[in-house]
Amino acid sequence: MLVHIIADYGQGDLAFAEVVQRIKLYLPDAEPILTPVPAFSTLAAGFCVAQLGLNNSPAGTIIYHNVAPRFDDEQARVSNAGERLAFALLPTGVRVIGVNAGHTFSFMRDTASELRWAAVEAQGSQFRSRDLFPQAAAAIALGLPDALTEKLSPSDIPDVPPNCIAYIDGYGNLKTTIQHKSINLGEGNTVRVQIGDTKLDAIATDGSFAVKPGQIALAPGSSGWINAQGKQTRWMELFLRSGSAWESFARPSVGTYINIL
Repeated sequence: MLVHIIADYGQGDLAFAEVVQRIKLYLPDAEPILTPVPAFSTLAAGFCVAQLGLNNSPAGTIIYHNVAPRFDDEQARVSNAGERLAFALLPTGVRVIGVNAGHTFSFMRDTASELRWAAVEAQGSQFRSRDLFPQAAAAIALGLPDALTEKLSPSDIPDVPPNCIAYIDGYGNLKTTIQHKSINLGEGNTVRVQIGDTKLDAIATDGSFAVKPGQIALAPGSSGWINAQGKQTRWMELFLRSGSAWESFARPSVGTYINIL
């Protein structure tokens, strides 16, 4: 059973090892794959969840995610309470189990065939994704009765924020929340892009390598999926051929607004 674990623990952090150990305690056949995202970045987590969950995957695949900044309540927390654990069934058959925090469910909200709350307390441990949630996730994965409770309303899940950085890959490419179909800049035209205080020229292109080394391109990226109605979503990407767009734009964080001037 393939189990994607998406969390903001940090690359190689002990927390990943502890969560994997606990998941395999309840699901001995689990084959974990770890995907770290920046601290508290629910947008990056949601983007990764959708990219993995809405594309073809082995039968039985599960996505277990935990990015829980506890921003839903600014008051002091009792018993380490936080956002609740939720469940989504995707048209691909992938089952998603994770904390409904920020934008973690936003990219798949309108595509999921089922949205429910998990039958587990949202408080009782500072490390809920190790101490409380793996057993609940295993119960859902095994189809145990009463593992799920009431429906999760789509109104409890925010929209995907437009024109933002959604994910920064290892090459420094900036994956965005700009849909390819929403923008028409003309093949080969130069556009001015502002991220934070940095303004740079980019070449609008439909091909990732249709620019010279050292040039920044704004092009349809490798990320996207087809929804239950057969419609394709593809996201635009900023990349610097032979370099890092992230470095060029002064290392912006996930969620930073992108202004195409």
